[in-house]
Amino acid sequence: MITKTKLFQRLERKNNPELVDTLMACKKNEAWMKVGGVLSRSKNTMPVVNLDRINKECKEGDIVVVPGKVLSNGDIDKKIRIAALRFSESAREKLGRMKSEIVSILEEIKRNPKAQGIKVIQ
Repeated sequence: MITKTKLFQRLERKNNPELVDTLMACKKNEAWMKVGGVLSRSKNTMPVVNLDRINKECKEGDIVVVPGKVLSNGDIDKKIRIAALRFSESAREKLGRMKSEIVSILEEIKRNPKAQGIKVIQ
């Protein structure tokens, strides 16, 4: 896990305002520091997760956090809540058809500050 000092050092190099706000929220909530450590890495090393992998690794009603981008390869057959930094357009469409909830990681941190019941998929 990353330290708050290291996270702050990485935060100074970020230009995306949404990412900066998300990292500041992660820094304030100890339970979200693992996600903050992944988000503070280089853009080239951020995880990219397909819907079929999310479908395999979660159950109906789960809260899934992807500290990176969700892509549309595969299908999803469960109603879940997914928090991610970014979503591809086709992934948004597929999740919308399944009535899954799509939120940003910052919204999820505000809604669930203690990170209870989340499943991080990288």
